[in-house]
Amino acid sequence: MRYRFYLAILVAAFGVVGCGTANNYLAKKSKTIEYYRIFDLQTTAPRAAIAKAASNGLGRNVNNAQEAMPIPTGELPEQPGRFKLVNPFEGSRLAALASASGGLGVRMVSCEGAVWTARAERRVSGSNRVEISMCLWQYKQGYRLDQYAQLITQEGGLYQVSRELANAMVGTPEQWTEKALLDVVRQIHVSSGAKVTLVEAQPEVGGTPWLDALDSMPR
Repeated sequence: MRYRFYLAILVAAFGVVGCGTANNYLAKKSKTIEYYRIFDLQTTAPRAAIAKAASNGLGRNVNNAQEAMPIPTGELPEQPGRFKLVNPFEGSRLAALASASGGLGVRMVSCEGAVWTARAERRVSGSNRVEISMCLWQYKQGYRLDQYAQLITQEGGLYQVSRELANAMVGTPEQWTEKALLDVVRQIHVSSGAKVTLVEAQPEVGGTPWLDALDSMPR
């Protein structure tokens, strides 16, 4: 009965449009979208306080997280580090198969020299999920926070109508991904008063949403 209900809605919606549009709507698709953000944080707050704020911000939006605070070695560097994407299966049959199937393959974030790292996941609207990695570096002028995320979404099929209804009520997977990234920076700003500057981003970020109140949903 549920399938018939969805099908009836689809037929009514696309009956006057044409079979091409209806077929595109019904076609099952799996999409992976990559995000990264690099923020500069100017504050004199101690390393442990910044790491705690980042952890609290991350915990507002994820289902599970694994965090680490490596012991720093040597003096603070003049310049902060930067995350790197590595494929531990590079050159293997598994990597070739993932590439041939149109996927991004296994991409892991390397945070060499970071003072705090985190990996987390959030399930968004059923079968959609976002995987997040973060690296916090301390350098002589302050801190640098690198964020990387992969949003894996499912589209099309008979469940697309229910997905769109859920998105309309609680927000889209893209909005939740942005919120999960922004709330970490918002928590750091609120807790330490750090001056936050966006250094790089993909997709681009308009305005200064990291200055909005915690739990604000991006539009």
